[in-house]
Amino acid sequence: MTKLSVNINKVATIRNARGGNTPNVEQVAVDCEKFGAQGITVHPRPDERHIRYSDVRELKKLVTTEFNIEGYPQQSFIDLVLEVVPNQVTLVPDPPEALTSNAGWDTVKHLDFLQETVKIFHSKGIRVSIFTDTDLNNIEYAAKTGTDRIELYTEPYAEQFIIDKFQAVKSFAEASAFAHKCKLGVNAGHDLSLVNLKYFAQNVPFLDEVSIGHALISDALYLGLESTIKKYRQQLTF
Repeated sequence: MTKLSVNINKVATIRNARGGNTPNVEQVAVDCEKFGAQGITVHPRPDERHIRYSDVRELKKLVTTEFNIEGYPQQSFIDLVLEVVPNQVTLVPDPPEALTSNAGWDTVKHLDFLQETVKIFHSKGIRVSIFTDTDLNNIEYAAKTGTDRIELYTEPYAEQFIIDKFQAVKSFAEASAFAHKCKLGVNAGHDLSLVNLKYFAQNVPFLDEVSIGHALISDALYLGLESTIKKYRQQLTF
């Protein structure tokens, strides 16, 4: 069964807009787990515009499911991950100034860098996932880095889904099957929602985990957090 990891960055964005500690990021993480989330994802950036490094340290003490830290592996990020030792680190190729993740790694070009980074995290027993697109060459070279998993960047799927869902999912199904042949686990994330998640999960084989933040937190404004998490879990149960 595909696991649901809830990205709580948007909760931190709301908190930071006013200062103080409302909403309480730590309590939201605990509640997400209580309501059925099987993991918590955070993406700390150097400017701390949403999740702060201090949040990551506190969340490590509280998260009892899977803790996934994603981000660009600059030195400050590497140091934080090695200090906290999460269950999983997801390497994303977005520079500090990027608004959000918008592409997968060119694993051919960055092979040496990624190999060295994977080794660093493996030395602490941390599972590594590399953010990538559906290009089979990038997936093949991701396997050469020594990573445990890839995370498929799903914004192209979400955009095409409303036009032609069969074509939208086709390359992702092929990419996941190829990754499995390369002995890689498969995660997915970015713009997955209650509209498109079930079809994706039904048609992409070997899908270990999805990480969802923006759509889930937005839905929670209308449906409530507990109901929303249950609805997302239902999309993954068939």
